[in-house]
Amino acid sequence: MGNQTHVSEFILLGLSSELQRQQVFFSLSFTLYLIGGLGNLLTLLAIISDSRLHSPMYFFLSNLSLLDLCFTSSTIPKMLANHLCGCTTISFPACLAQMYFFIAFGAADSILLSAMAYDRYLAICCPLHYVTIMDALRCTLLVAVPWISANLVSLVHTILMTHLSFCSNRIPHFFCDLNALIRLSCSDTHVNEMLVLVLGGSVVLIPFVCIMVSYTPIAVAVWRVPSAQGKWKAFSTCGSHLCVVILFYGTIIGVYFNPTATHATQKDMAATVMYTLVTPMMNPFIYSLRNRDLKGALKKLLGGNHLAKLANSL
Repeated sequence: MGNQTHVSEFILLGLSSELQRQQVFFSLSFTLYLIGGLGNLLTLLAIISDSRLHSPMYFFLSNLSLLDLCFTSSTIPKMLANHLCGCTTISFPACLAQMYFFIAFGAADSILLSAMAYDRYLAICCPLHYVTIMDALRCTLLVAVPWISANLVSLVHTILMTHLSFCSNRIPHFFCDLNALIRLSCSDTHVNEMLVLVLGGSVVLIPFVCIMVSYTPIAVAVWRVPSAQGKWKAFSTCGSHLCVVILFYGTIIGVYFNPTATHATQKDMAATVMYTLVTPMMNPFIYSLRNRDLKGALKKLLGGNHLAKLANSL
């Protein structure tokens, strides 16, 4: 296409142009999305239904499960539907909406992880004051800030995107990725690129620094525990969160902070699949496998008692 100034729809080129690979990717994506969605939904329902889990840590975890559900649902269903229908197009408004929700939920996920690290810091380093500090108001604020700030960041990117013109409508990705759209533009994208670094860096780097700051005194406190069993017991309370942090930030940094990545290669998209699909799928299993209370709540939920109570309350 020539120097097109207006695009009414985009073509999503997907993960692969080969039919056999497309079928493999479809089966894998559908399976992971189904497992992850079910796992996050069960985690959310288990926390809501069990009064013993109505504490700050599980309040944050329930919000993380909700964010993971929304995060994967912003891109994967469209990709699966395109494969089933054989239609790879997406309208310009739908593309902007997909980009908006993908950025909003992803950024909120990142900021919420730092709030969860702060919660673990207080629980381990200030146990006597934990209940007083982590009251209902502070918990609400620590959850509201990620949701509000992430939507503001996404809104800025979306508004700026509406002012761009595009040289091509072929997106070398399986969803409307911000960087991929910027590379397709014929317009001056210096402001867009600067804000990707400033806002994107802030959404990733500031929470990551906060997590490191929170875990430094945690590591010191655990090291001072005299017995090996005591050290393991103290560290196991935040081990699940560390696993999620490593998976989430590791894959995002691999995609968006790689100086050699100048276009959406297969390697880049594989890493994108990791943090858009694999990480949200693994989160509920990481937390449930390492948490006795949550495993108990899940067993009760799957037993049917709480499901009946939830159905009656709706």
